[in-house]
Amino acid sequence: MEGFYDILKQLIRVPSVVGAEHSFFMFLKRELEDLNIKVEYYDGLLVAKGDKPESGYISAHADRHGLICTGHNEFQYAAFIAKNKADLRGNSNSEQMLKNFEMRFINQKVQAYEPWSGSYLGIGTIKDAFLCERRNNIIFKVDNLGHLLPGTPIAFMDRLKINDNMISAQIDNTISVAIIVYLYQQGYQGTAFFTAAEEAGRSWRFLLEYFRRFDICTNELLVLDTSPYKSIEDINHLDVIFRNRDENAYFRSPLKNKIKKIALKSKIKYHYKDEYIKNIMKQQNIKTSLGVTELGRIINASKSTIQGTTLQIPTIGYHTIEETASKSSVEAMVDILRNIYLIE
Repeated sequence: MEGFYDILKQLIRVPSVVGAEHSFFMFLKRELEDLNIKVEYYDGLLVAKGDKPESGYISAHADRHGLICTGHNEFQYAAFIAKNKADLRGNSNSEQMLKNFEMRFINQKVQAYEPWSGSYLGIGTIKDAFLCERRNNIIFKVDNLGHLLPGTPIAFMDRLKINDNMISAQIDNTISVAIIVYLYQQGYQGTAFFTAAEEAGRSWRFLLEYFRRFDICTNELLVLDTSPYKSIEDINHLDVIFRNRDENAYFRSPLKNKIKKIALKSKIKYHYKDEYIKNIMKQQNIKTSLGVTELGRIINASKSTIQGTTLQIPTIGYHTIEETASKSSVEAMVDILRNIYLIE
């Protein structure tokens, strides 16, 4: 698995703020083409194809949270700027956390970059962050970036940290991308999708458009992701996370049982996130969202002509540069994927 961590270290250093993923896509395109994988680039979507493109359909999100310059010395949380809000309905994990995490960014170093070339435009430090109720977004005060023009993306500066069995960084969504690149290195020959703007709730549109463009139907779309938990105790006895459904749709795919059988045979620890959330609601007598996924939106919008399931790594510290997962979770996900796609 050392090769996997080398990939992850590289990808984490390449900025990919939601809405400004082009330079990350270009880096990823080069890495995949170096493996002799065919790569196609569409609006909001990078598609990789091995020698047997119909042997698998795996999807991962390419964007990460960051800031956008929205005026002179004005910086907002990129996922929630006005132009991104049309696809956010208030029931995603990101939106529900908005009011709780503005102070975690204080003293965080950030780097500005040119959105197309990825060229470095300067380093700054977040000095203050506050929730503006009128704009329903976090407004940041950042030192040393007053020269930037509106529309410039600003990424959190980050490095992968490995401590015994735990890894931490801004691993959502980079860890899923790295796993797919690693799978191609190991011999995967199917198709992989890398979507933009997931944190703004738009990624499903780009992926659904691809399936419609080529009149493709499948019931085996597998979406890789992370899944947030509150404490290390919550994830200590979990390797991977399954789902029966999300807020928008039920997941009905032969992959669900196939993955479960692999997990049982390999003694991989799992639970179903929707059942976990329902149990919390019942215990605490509260009503909350079952979560919103890219897959659920695609199933709903396609009227189930596209079906599949999700496979997620449990993490804590969601949407920070300290998001943490266990190595055993990564290894469990890779083990499942190698078994599904018969990679030796």
